[in-house]
Amino acid sequence: MFDQFNRRINYLRISVTDRCNLRCTYCMPEEGIVQIPHNQVLTFEEIVEIARIAVQHGFDKVRITGGEPLVRKGIVDLVRMLKTVEGITDLGLTTNGTLLKQFAQPLYDAGLKRINVSLDTLDPQKYKAITRVGTLSDVLEGLEEAKKVGFNPIKLNCVVENNSNEPDAQAVKAFANSNGFIARFIPKMNLDDGVFGVVEGGEGGNCSTCNRLRLTADGILKPCLFSDKGYNVRELGIQQAIEMAIKNKPACGVANRSGEFYNIGG
Repeated sequence: MFDQFNRRINYLRISVTDRCNLRCTYCMPEEGIVQIPHNQVLTFEEIVEIARIAVQHGFDKVRITGGEPLVRKGIVDLVRMLKTVEGITDLGLTTNGTLLKQFAQPLYDAGLKRINVSLDTLDPQKYKAITRVGTLSDVLEGLEEAKKVGFNPIKLNCVVENNSNEPDAQAVKAFANSNGFIARFIPKMNLDDGVFGVVEGGEGGNCSTCNRLRLTADGILKPCLFSDKGYNVRELGIQQAIEMAIKNKPACGVANRSGEFYNIGG
């Protein structure tokens, strides 16, 4: 389907959980979050049905996000289920990489071939400071395993203050180049103030070509990361929620004071 600005909306980002095993400074407050009750989180069956109806509306690209999707129990089963949905030609997953070493092979065997891994620095101390609880070696070992089992492409999502000329970003870029990965540089965003920038090496941040909707873990379809609008698939029905989200997708987002990165998939 096309929105009112003649953009073809064909990309659905599905947050399968608001939970995460890291506490990144730009994503989550240090004191933690009020988590969505388990009984309000979409079931795998609901997610697959939403994906099926989205395909009927012209969607062909799906990305699994979080929170951290690998902490969702049964995530490999969900990948396997989504691979059965005819019409999805591009299925990807974004992860912080800390659990990737143990999940890489099962995810690949389930049919996932594309992953994005968050990596903001190669300095262990800086990584610990950014994530508050993370260990850099876990991510590096996960990337090594993902490369070994055959994931392609493997993209690195690197959050930067301004641009890729920063020392940490340059180190991530060199690491990506030496391993056959693709580095993407994401300017740090602020939902409350509507501050964002175009992703270097990717498609995000360019409102004129934005082709995505975001589905939260509790079933709210968001037409824009920087908008408070949302449409409940359980209350409205999946088809109506999709149609309303596309119809009301803004030309460009302004601000979002009703959500955070951890619960709308970043």
